[in-house]
Amino acid sequence: MFNSNDTAVDYLSRTDSSNPLASYATHAFELDGALWPSVEHYYQAMKFENSPLYDDIRCAVDPAAAAKLASKNKKLIRKDWNKIKRTIMTRGLYIMFRNHPDAATQLLASGKNRLVEKSQYDYYWGCGRDLRGDNTYGVILMEIREKLNKE
Repeated sequence: MFNSNDTAVDYLSRTDSSNPLASYATHAFELDGALWPSVEHYYQAMKFENSPLYDDIRCAVDPAAAAKLASKNKKLIRKDWNKIKRTIMTRGLYIMFRNHPDAATQLLASGKNRLVEKSQYDYYWGCGRDLRGDNTYGVILMEIREKLNKE
């Protein structure tokens, strides 16, 4: 499915906070009446929208701490999460790019390259160890890139 030698592919990691395209990048934005330090904070907190965990995750010291807190509370995740998680990630990323021109510029600079979230273990958000995963994160980035290009 993916060729790791293909020059028309840009590989990235959601957890690389130094990459402006990562959900762990600390590009704060406002959404749903709250200030979010990163897309990862927003994504993880939305798993617990009507719970005290919502603000605890939003205020976590960094994206990794937000993800860890959510992971420790898997039994409390909202029932509709699997149906809405892609939409939540898309909303967070789109608003972050709209509020941070430097990040949007880097996304647009990827041109028409395929963006791939290179994760050995994640076959939903990433490409997985064998490069046959869904790469949902990369697909979302490419969709946002297309939308920003049209705007």
